[in-house]
Amino acid sequence: MADVCTQGLDTGFVGLGYAKVAFLGVVQGITELLPISSTAHMRIVPAVLGWQDPGSAFSAAMQLAALAAVVSYFWGDVRDILFGSVDALVRRDFADPFFRLALWIILATIPIVIAGVALSGTLNACNSPLRTLSVIGWACIAMAVLLGLAEIYARHKRTVGDATLTDALLVGIAQVGALIPGVSRSGSTLTAALGLGFARPEAARFSFLLGLPAIALAGLKELWELHKVHLGAHGWSVLVVGLVVASISAFFAIWGLMRVLERFSAWPFVIYRGLLGIVLLAGVVTGWFA
Repeated sequence: MADVCTQGLDTGFVGLGYAKVAFLGVVQGITELLPISSTAHMRIVPAVLGWQDPGSAFSAAMQLAALAAVVSYFWGDVRDILFGSVDALVRRDFADPFFRLALWIILATIPIVIAGVALSGTLNACNSPLRTLSVIGWACIAMAVLLGLAEIYARHKRTVGDATLTDALLVGIAQVGALIPGVSRSGSTLTAALGLGFARPEAARFSFLLGLPAIALAGLKELWELHKVHLGAHGWSVLVVGLVVASISAFFAIWGLMRVLERFSAWPFVIYRGLLGIVLLAGVVTGWFA
């Protein structure tokens, strides 16, 4: 199907309707917070089903669903960081662990904000070269290799309480890779945290907490972009359906990820990512996917 653009913004999701967007919301919600690339699935699932590509605007706006899921699942951590850092600021106790962690999260967000602003014109443009299936396929394979290496060589011992400013900055820099479709925000940050020696569940927890500001900014920015192009009432209602469904599925995705990391390892995701990348590249070569 033809691409749908609204003043240069990819808004293909509008033409899909409520039922299809709800289905894609489930897919988006599950894959957004698992280290398997939601962008890859948002390209391959509609292609297999013969549907319109929902577009980068849909994926970016769905960040708010991920935000709701992360905040609700890790509410204890979020509450402690938020209120603990404010209390420390009032007491001028800048050595308080909650204040330091809040500051580190802010500093770790700066790299992706700078990169996101610099690449915004390319990332969300209609027919963006970064959203081609070839780019996504190779990114999936590359991240499968890196995540596999992290599993092999990581110590899996450290906790979030052991984290330092250097750890936060390195994971924050790794988060920039999520701007490349197919890399996956959770995939890049989880890989970095594992590489820094964090235990698997703690690596996931650290990566999710560090990603909160970036997830919020990405989602809110996309809503503003959709507002600027005067998205119609029908488009907004379709988007809301996707957000609600994606929020619920994203919460269960986090729960599943934490169970897998607590009891097993990241190898299921390594294997899945590698196979997904191969399927995407094979589909491009053979013409399965347009």
